[in-house]
Amino acid sequence: MLERILPGGVASAELLAYPEELTAHPAEEHLIAKSVEKRRRDFIGARHCARLALEQLGEPPVAIGKGERGMPLFPRGVVGSLTHCDGYRAAAMAHSLRFRSVGIDAEPHGPLPDGVLDSVSLPAERAWLAGTPADGLHLDRLLFCAKEATYKAWFPLTLRWLGFEDAHITFRTDSRTADSGSGTFHTKLLVPGTTKDGGAPLMEFDGRWLIADGLILTAIAHG
Repeated sequence: MLERILPGGVASAELLAYPEELTAHPAEEHLIAKSVEKRRRDFIGARHCARLALEQLGEPPVAIGKGERGMPLFPRGVVGSLTHCDGYRAAAMAHSLRFRSVGIDAEPHGPLPDGVLDSVSLPAERAWLAGTPADGLHLDRLLFCAKEATYKAWFPLTLRWLGFEDAHITFRTDSRTADSGSGTFHTKLLVPGTTKDGGAPLMEFDGRWLIADGLILTAIAHG
């Protein structure tokens, strides 16, 4: 599913079922040695997907460490993102010569828990939710999912926190598809986007979203 919302040049892999024989890379085991089983499976599954995506890019399937705020440490010259939720693990990877960053997120297609929306959204976003026919889609969870993908695209370039209130997201629905469960989104960053490498400051991101098979997927590939 993920490849449906990623542009050419971004490799991806996903697991819908967890292979019982799957084990941690020996060089990553220490990172999850004390983790509960669910955390281990999410960690191992997502990194397994990352190595599959790396191979698609012609890169060796190396260990993937963990950096500041849990950021995955990908090989030099590669950018990427990992995600997981119940029943799903995935990775998207690209060469940094083509894309500056990649951010993906997966969420179950269900409503946000009571009380969460106000803490993860702006007034303008809540107004959009209130005035948009849902047509069976949980748009509040879609908004949260897009905010998560935005953060994952932002943090590796800036090494700075980005709060939910620091990004305003708007959505469009694909009109050419048979259903209304896909489209694009635009993130306007509301804080200075100075990057750690001195490159062009970040002002916005554009991404795609998909709702299918009980999942919400969002993806940003920032060139």
